[in-house]
Amino acid sequence: MKRYYLLFILILSAFFVTAQTKNKETISAQPEPGIPLQTVEASCGQCRFGLEGKGCSLAVRINGHAYFVDGTDIHSHGDAHAADGFCEKIRTAEVQGKVVNKRFKATYFKPVADKEEKLPVK
Repeated sequence: MKRYYLLFILILSAFFVTAQTKNKETISAQPEPGIPLQTVEASCGQCRFGLEGKGCSLAVRINGHAYFVDGTDIHSHGDAHAADGFCEKIRTAEVQGKVVNKRFKATYFKPVADKEEKLPVK
């Protein structure tokens, strides 16, 4: 009988652990050929762009309009609260994707290094 209880607890635990994973769309590591790259402003939607929401979420500003990003998140691109993080400054990013239902659906997202971040010449 103890084995059945242990088996039940293990199955129940496995159910709760797998229930916590989110079904996220992943973005491509390389831009898709034939689709132009857009250079946009990227930052925290709440901290820098004034969007309504809870916590910190990645957003882009395209033609003066800010949109939350789907397909990647703010923590996938370094520490958001570091001096050069998305919550601390507005950065430039190269993106591919489209705006759907007032959200930017990214298929490619790459932050661009700031001019002062260039490595010294050896």
